[in-house]
Amino acid sequence: MLLAQTAVVVTALGLVSAVCVAVRMRRVQPAVAVLTDFLVAAGLIRLAGRPSWTSLATAAAVIGVRLLINSSLRMQSKR
Repeated sequence: MLLAQTAVVVTALGLVSAVCVAVRMRRVQPAVAVLTDFLVAAGLIRLAGRPSWTSLATAAAVIGVRLLINSSLRMQSKR
């Protein structure tokens, strides 16, 4: 229960941090990178609480989406 609440807090802090980065830097790429890092952390915290195949699949999916988004944003910034 405590780890689930911690994961929710980490997710909320990630949203706040991403908004702060977006406002400060006025760029999407760093904000998305910060947000996805926090989401990965929240997923790993949930995985530590009650490991199951569902929580493992969720954490793997978040990591996969993070990699795809970050690589896509990097390719767009090089253009």
